[in-house]
Amino acid sequence: MSTEVRVPEDLWEEDSEAVITSWLVSEGANVEDGEMIAELMVQKIQHELHAPASGVLTILKDVDDVVSKGDLVATIG
Repeated sequence: MSTEVRVPEDLWEEDSEAVITSWLVSEGANVEDGEMIAELMVQKIQHELHAPASGVLTILKDVDDVVSKGDLVATIG
């Protein structure tokens, strides 16, 4: 069973969209629960995205993709 990695609703206050600026872990890599896996930028402010579970990361959104709160960006299986 896989765990969805979504952009948290409370990661920033505004309803602005974000841009994925980097994935810190490669596709197919093992990640640990709580590990920082990506960085998102909202209005020139960098935010961290952390793994909600441990397992193998499957990336669904690329660097420079625009995302909103709640968007599915990866899965962990």
